[in-house]
Amino acid sequence: MKTLLTLLATAVMVNLAIAQGTQASVKTGPELLVLKETSYDFSKIQQGRPVTHEFVVTNPSTDTLKIEDVRASCGCTTPTWKHEPVAPNSTTKITVGYNAYNEGPFEKTITITYNGGQTKLMTIKGTVFKAPTTPAPENQGVDLLKKSN
Repeated sequence: MKTLLTLLATAVMVNLAIAQGTQASVKTGPELLVLKETSYDFSKIQQGRPVTHEFVVTNPSTDTLKIEDVRASCGCTTPTWKHEPVAPNSTTKITVGYNAYNEGPFEKTITITYNGGQTKLMTIKGTVFKAPTTPAPENQGVDLLKKSN
């Protein structure tokens, strides 16, 4: 009897473990949040020069899209957005700024949280190069042109 009970309890635990690992993937209509692009490459940025990029967000569904939060992976990246619901078949923009303070390559992640905890990721990347420490040399040719006229 104990063996039967132990076997039955083990079978129930295995079924519960399997059930927790599987997720129902039922889609009903289009997604609520579609990004025109999920990544942007700033390429080369001069150190000390902040840059921005606008990500276009579309709501192709028949439900209202509520962007609850937009959070960057570090403090050097600042996302801004309108805190108003996005109507069905409408668009909005999320502007992401990057403070190019540290020299070298970078890749930052921005997480959008919407409609009750759903999330989407965006990334920005590029390479920050050191700004010149001295101004450009004076152009001697301009002085020669001024004197000849």
